[in-house]
Formats: sequence, structure tokens, C-alpha cells
Amino acid sequence: MVANQDAKAAQAPVIETDNTAAVKAAIVSSETTKAAPVTHPLGPLTGEEISKGADLVRSVWPEGTKLQFKVNTLHEPEKKILAPWLAAERAGEKPAPLERKSFIVYTLRGTHNVHEAVVNLTTQKVEFNAKLGPFEHPNSDMAELEEVEKAVLEIPEVKAEIEKLGLPEGAVVVMDPWIYGADGIKEAKFFDDKRVMQCNLYLRDPKNSSEEDSCHYSFPLPVSPVIDPATLELVRIDIMPTGHDETIKPFTWQDRPANEYIPEAHTMRTDLKPLQVVQPEGASFTVEPFSELGRTLKWQKWDFKVGFNQREGMVLYDVHYDNRPLFYRLSLSDMAIPYGDPRNPFHRKCAFDLGDVGAGLTANNLQLGCDCLGSIYYISSVLGNAEGKPVDAPNVVCIHEQDSGLLWKHTNYRTNRAVVVRNRELVLQSILTVSNYEYILAFIFNQAGDITYEVRATGILSTQPLDLDLTEVPHPFGTVVHPGVLGGYHQHFFSLRVDPMIGGHGNQIAYEEAEAMPRDPKLNPNGHGYMVKKTVIDTTGGYDLDPSKNRTFKILNPSVKNTVNKLPVGYKVHVPPFQPILADKDSYHYKRAEFADRSFYVTKYVDGELFAGGKYTNQSHGGKGVRSWAERKEDLTKEQDPVLWVNFGINHIPRVEDFPVMPMEMLKVMLRPVNFFDKNPALDVPSSKQSFNCSTALNTADELAKKVDGLAVTGGEMKGCCKA
Repeated sequence: MVANQDAKAAQAPVIETDNTAAVKAAIVSSETTKAAPVTHPLGPLTGEEISKGADLVRSVWPEGTKLQFKVNTLHEPEKKILAPWLAAERAGEKPAPLERKSFIVYTLRGTHNVHEAVVNLTTQKVEFNAKLGPFEHPNSDMAELEEVEKAVLEIPEVKAEIEKLGLPEGAVVVMDPWIYGADGIKEAKFFDDKRVMQCNLYLRDPKNSSEEDSCHYSFPLPVSPVIDPATLELVRIDIMPTGHDETIKPFTWQDRPANEYIPEAHTMRTDLKPLQVVQPEGASFTVEPFSELGRTLKWQKWDFKVGFNQREGMVLYDVHYDNRPLFYRLSLSDMAIPYGDPRNPFHRKCAFDLGDVGAGLTANNLQLGCDCLGSIYYISSVLGNAEGKPVDAPNVVCIHEQDSGLLWKHTNYRTNRAVVVRNRELVLQSILTVSNYEYILAFIFNQAGDITYEVRATGILSTQPLDLDLTEVPHPFGTVVHPGVLGGYHQHFFSLRVDPMIGGHGNQIAYEEAEAMPRDPKLNPNGHGYMVKKTVIDTTGGYDLDPSKNRTFKILNPSVKNTVNKLPVGYKVHVPPFQPILADKDSYHYKRAEFADRSFYVTKYVDGELFAGGKYTNQSHGGKGVRSWAERKEDLTKEQDPVLWVNFGINHIPRVEDFPVMPMEMLKVMLRPVNFFDKNPALDVPSSKQSFNCSTALNTADELAKKVDGLAVTGGEMKGCCKA
């Protein structure tokens, strides 16, 4: 039956569309095309489109075939079509609507048959439909995770193993389903070309087992079933080692304390007074819909579109500053978290939270006054569920302004006049909850042309069981964070995909290095001199930072010169250095996390190459991500359409202070103009004044009148700064 179904699906037409007419239609003037586009080519799929796409895919299968939808998202137009379309739109023209398409990944329920399809929603045809090959597995979906969680704890063999642990009467076992990872091992009838899940078991606090928010990560158990999520059948049960080596030994429950993060478990501080962000005249940004779910933001000369999808979450398009083009597309492309414990089953542990689940699927419903402060605008979205139906995703992006200290200042010591400008920022933030971990992700814009991408990691450690008598003994593969609880060493890697159009399309990537000059009796007699050397990257590849040379990577437009010094306009990239992935080059961790070994990869633009770890990361074996694309060694000098992949991360060596919930750890990438403007672009930002900011002095009048080291501190003598 399945073979016959696959045969019919393979007959779905594969259509190559001639795009020439579409490009011509995209750039016609408003006089020719009177009506505005019904839908925008970058608008996230609407609920109606999600349903329509799923229905069209069902139509190519025999009636009654049960499908499980894994991905149902916008299939973006080719760049050669979309770029001129966006330029025409920005020029005030009304380009003809482009065809709307969806990209759909689905399985035949109860099987491991996985298909991907491209559906033309405009013509209502399935343009492409193909079965995926081996080691190409789809992401998990929320319905599947819930099914697995319920099924595992009802399996008789699992119940029997739990019974052996001697847990307290009334104990409540909690299960976290984890992506299995990959090790290439074939045992009996099992090979990891079949998609499975590793299920980690925990216990709620036995003394308060009715508390659903109890931190079960304080009570990890050594029983770890492996289950087939398609059939919900048990594959095997792994027993975890609980000592310092791979030895498996009997585990008998011993009483231990809880470690809770919920506020009712603690005596709260009482001396914290309110801090309120008040904007009496409202926010300084404007938000307009460019489609049913897409939004255009304008703020302090910035102008860009915001989309949202299941895998990447927030995506920025067509980013301009003061009507000058900067970036065609910006998004967090991928994330990998490889663990360093070499013992079975921990050696497979490597999560790709975007590819294995999705930033959109795991995005929080952000709450006013909690996740975002001040005057907030929320963006909501719609995603597809396992049945192919639309599901609301409320408040997945919050937008607000914040004060971030000073942007610039100078005091003329001769006149004692200070000019002070504060750094107002625009923040677009999403928060993901991926099982135990939270990621707070934000694009931050300032008034000087900078864009910062900020990652804050928080949430709860994914813990492992440990013999109680080893609590006070250093562990080779992690940190003991609580009696009987090990926080394993692991690394976090992120890849920011930057598709630039600095000053327009036709960019190049270069790096500059500061080099000491040799001593020269005339030019450098004191040995102090140094110069900067520029290297243009003309071939795709991977590149690293070198702090010893101040190696700085830049995106340049050789066709557009700065009006002052005639250098190419550009943006430079500030990225924190990180320790590359520690797994060796023959390991599956290394092969799969293709962005975890270099600070930068530079590739030639190819439609559809959006994800640094490859399109399908679940149990992948590598070879289909950014490292592989860069190794094509393609020439970048002709078409000058590079994509820059900015990679960064942390090596998380857990602390006791990271448990039971981790104070956030922050990473930042900055994109900063270099020779793009003819002067500081923030000179026109109004100076800071007390009448505008309304700050309050906590000093007494007598304190303010005193002198420190003979200098007056009253502030009344300062000219310009903070005067009404």
C-alpha cells in the first residue's frame, strides 16, 4: 500500500517556471498596474494559505491517506525576481503580484516515508513533490512530542525498568523527549537511518509530587527509552552510567532535597522598588502591515520588513537606513549544542534547536511588563500544525525602545560645555523555550546605523543522574550542581546569516589586518609604526578571527565610494571569538555542526541555501551545510553576490549558580557602518536634556551644593548638558 502511494505521489508534476515575464511584470510602473498587490511575496503564510497548501498536497495521494505535516511555510521567490520587485516597490511603483508558494514537508502517518513539496498557491498546483532519501529526517512537531511523552510512560518494559528504581510511593515520573543525534552505529535490526527519539526520565519532587511546575531536572533518572516516533514502538531502553566512567550499575533511589525555581518556593526580596519605562507621548516607531501578517517598521531613518516562520522565527528583509540599502535578508540561520560526555547514550547528544524543532514553533507568547518593558508593539503569526491546519502564534515578537546609555559625548574643557546624546535603541525580541533551555533573541538598532544581534541563554540545564556519594567529587564530564545531579559540559553555537546589499547589490567580503612596520631609519626610526592591509575574499571558504592581527571582516560595495575618502562604502562585523567545536573532525558532532569550526563562512548566493546546518538536521550525517557549500571554492569576483555566515558561541562549563535556573549569559554580534556615511550619522539626534528625560536627583540639596576636591558638582555651571 505504501509503495503504491509513493508511486502516485511521484507522479505529481515538477514544473520549471520561466521567470522572465515575472521579472518584467515586477518592474512596471504604477501607471501600468493600477491595483496594489493582493498579497506581498514576503508575507508569512496566512491561515487560509496554510490550509490550502495542505489540501493540495493531500490531493496527490489516494483518498483517505493520512499525512502528518512537519513544515508548512513560505517558499520565498528567487532573488533574481524578488530583488527588482522590492526595488520597484520602494520606488513607489506598484509591481504586479508574484506567485505565492509554500514549502511543505510531511510524512505518511505511521511510516518513515518523508516527502517535501513546493505548492503554487496562486495556480493551486503542486509543482514539486519528492520522497526524501536516507538520513534526511524531518523536524519534530508539537503533536508528535506530546504523543511520544504519553506513550513512553505506558510501555510495559519502561514501567518495569522504572519499578526497579524503588521510587517513593506516589512518585510522578516526567519525560523529556530528545532528538536522538547520530553515531552511525548499527546494532541488530537498528541503524540510525531510522528516525528515533531518546527519552530522558526525571522525577518531580517526591515530597510535592502534585506541583506540576516542580523542577524535575533536580531528580534525573538513569532509565532512557529510545522510541520510534512514527509508530510509537519501543526500540530499546538505554541505562545511563551514574559514576565517572561508562560502568552501568544498579540504581536504588535515595532521598535527596529538591531545588525549585518557582517564586513560591522562596522568600522574596522586599526592598526592590518599581522601575517603570514611561513614554508619555508614545513610541517613536511606526508599524504598518505589508501583508496580512508581515509588518514594515520605520524608526529613526531605519526602514525594514519583519517576517516570521516556523524554523527561523523572526526574519528581517529589505533593510534600509535613510533610504540607502543595507541588507537583503537577515536571520538566525542555525543553532547547535553538542555535549562533551563520551559515554553512551550521552555521546549522541547534540541538539539543533532550529532544524530539529523550530524557532517559530517554540516561540513564547510574550507578556506585557514581563518579557518586554515600556510601550510595546507585538507581532503575532500563524503556523501550521501536524494536521495541516493553521494555529495562532500570538505575541511572538515584541518591539520597543530602550535607553542604552550614551551614544556620544564631548566636553570642551575650555568652555566647560558638554554636548551629550543618549543612545536610544529599537529592540525586536523573541524568546524560545526548547524543552529545558530558553533563548532570548533580539535584533537591536541604534541611531548611528548599527545593528546588533543579541543572544541571551537562560533556562535550565539538561541534567544527568549521578551517584549521591559522588556529589563532592570532581567529575570528568561535567559539574555537580546539586546532590545527585550532573550538569554536563556542552558548547552552544549560533550562525547568523547575512545576505548583504550594502549601498546596493554587488558586494564583496574582505578582511583587514593591522601589521607592525619594520624599523626604518627614515619612516619608522622608533619602531612604533603600523599599517593596515586589506585582503578581498575572492573564493568561497571558511575564515577565522585573529586578535593578534586585529583581523576585521567587512562587507564592501566596490561600486559605491564614500564621498569623503573615496573608499568603498561598507559595514564591518564585530563578533566575539569562541572556542571551535571540540569534537574531532571524524566525529558526527563535527560533521553535522558545519558552522561550529570557523568564525565566518563566505558562500556564493544560491536560492534555498538558508540553513547553516543543512535543510534537515535531525540525525543528519553532515555534508549538506555551509562548510560543504563553502568548499565548492566558487569564484566571488564575477557576480559579486556573497552570503556571510557569522558564527559565534560559548563553551558552557556549568556552575552551581546555573541551577535550578540559569542567570542569562549574553553574546552580541554587531554590524557597524565603515566609510558608509560622510560623518557621524547621529549628529542630528537631539542632545539629552533634563526637561526631556525628567530624571530625579536622589542627593539632598546640601549634598549637591558641596564641592569635591575643590570642584563644584552642582551642574548649574555646565553649559548645554541637561539644561532645559
